[in-house]
Amino acid sequence: MERQCLMIPGPTPVPVGAALAGAQPMINHRGPEFGALLSEVTGSLARVLVTHGTVLVFPASGTGGMEASAVNLLSPGDKVLVAVAGEFGSRFAEILRVTGAQVSTIEVEWGTRVDPAAIRAALESDPAIRAVVVTHNETSTGVTMDLASIRRAIVREDVLFIVDAISSMGAIQLHQDEWGIDAVVGGSQKGLMTPPGLAMISLSPKAWDKVERTTRRSVYWDFMAARKFFERPTAQTPYTPAVSLLYSLRESLRMLESEGLENVYRRHRMLARAVRAGVRGIGLEPLAPDDCASSTVTAVKLPDGVDAKSLLSTLRKEYGVVIAGGQGSLSGRIIRIGHVGNVSWQEVVVSLSAIEMALAKLGRSVDRGASVAAAEEVFMARG
Repeated sequence: MERQCLMIPGPTPVPVGAALAGAQPMINHRGPEFGALLSEVTGSLARVLVTHGTVLVFPASGTGGMEASAVNLLSPGDKVLVAVAGEFGSRFAEILRVTGAQVSTIEVEWGTRVDPAAIRAALESDPAIRAVVVTHNETSTGVTMDLASIRRAIVREDVLFIVDAISSMGAIQLHQDEWGIDAVVGGSQKGLMTPPGLAMISLSPKAWDKVERTTRRSVYWDFMAARKFFERPTAQTPYTPAVSLLYSLRESLRMLESEGLENVYRRHRMLARAVRAGVRGIGLEPLAPDDCASSTVTAVKLPDGVDAKSLLSTLRKEYGVVIAGGQGSLSGRIIRIGHVGNVSWQEVVVSLSAIEMALAKLGRSVDRGASVAAAEEVFMARG
């Protein structure tokens, strides 16, 4: 059977060591072995985020972490400003509406970055806003937001800064404390190289102050209960944890720290440059400008006459390469090439070669080898 090359924004390929770690024998989730496991995982996550804050881990997808943040950090009726630059900004806004917040949005063209000045102006015009929510890395468009600049635009101390870092954590630099971020939401299945099923939330002291004053609206997502159990002499969770996934996450975090986080971020930037050079080498154009392009996923505009579904199907069936299509308003107009987590130059070269062959099979004139050659220039220049 032909090995599949998985190049989507998530779930991402899981390293063999992390997959095997998840097969360890089950342990008592109220015993000292689990306490040591949970403490090591949360300590490693804090180092990834460069924070002294408390990190909580829940058995959930990243979307679960978003909802957990909504019900713990905002009481019904609180006003929140959400920056919407793609599908996942829209998702966070919808979660906040459903959980009772009054939501205002700043919407920008998909494929562009949120302007900090627009956030500053919105806060100045509405003193009732209590939180600003931003998606760090919008995987539907391949754009990364400038969180440090956005934070500087939030001049009011009474406003929480909440960040969806589900597709950036462990792959794109994020300094929670230095950048003044109050809550960071992450997920296991992208840069953290672990199977789907874990959400993590890191909270600043200011965020905890708000949690303590927020009307309790959930049993399962209760941050106060999670902190209380974690602070026991043997760290625990209020309800049954995903023990096997925590074993896998611990191994993946060890791998990231062994590689060195700066090296991890540098590797992702190099992969992104190679992919962008490669697609341009065959006449295609990335959706996002270079100055805000994501290190983890590249959205590529499709030329007239190329059907997205046919291209994706040909890549998967003929060449074993799986990439993603567009979402929302970009459905059918772009493809998205993931290069995040356990990915190296080999997978990039294979994927670009397959895209060339698939386009040729669909009748488009392609300068065969041009995308690979352009990517090779990036890889050979790394020194």
